Amino acid sequence: MKKIIIILFLLVALAMIGFFVFINASFSDGFRAGTMVKISKKGYVFKTLEGELNLGNYFTEKGSPSTSIWNFSVASDADSVMTKLENAVLTGKRVKLHYKEMYMQFSWRGDTKYFVYKVVEAP
Repeated sequence: MKKIIIILFLLVALAMIGFFVFINASFSDGFRAGTMVKISKKGYVFKTLEGELNLGNYFTEKGSPSTSIWNFSVASDADSVMTKLENAVLTGKRVKLHYKEMYMQFSWRGDTKYFVYKVVEAP
């Protein structure tokens, strides 16, 4: 009986470790460039940093202009990123946002699967 309990405990521990590795692993990384629209803290219980980036205008099939907005989250420990994003909103300058796309989205981490970790001002 002891042997079964130990094996069961090890299986549960291994499953938990695998789950935490999976949710913290990134699916892809890249960057997007555009003009910052907004940055805000959102959430009822868990306050997360959320932003919107205007990627620019494009034309639909009928020839009418349309804007493309990209929603993203900011890692909670990225104070320098938040400062640069706030500055970009105030100045209206174009920025290049480096992000990681996570496998899963959890409400305590952010509203999106895209997490910005670096901000570079465009020249």
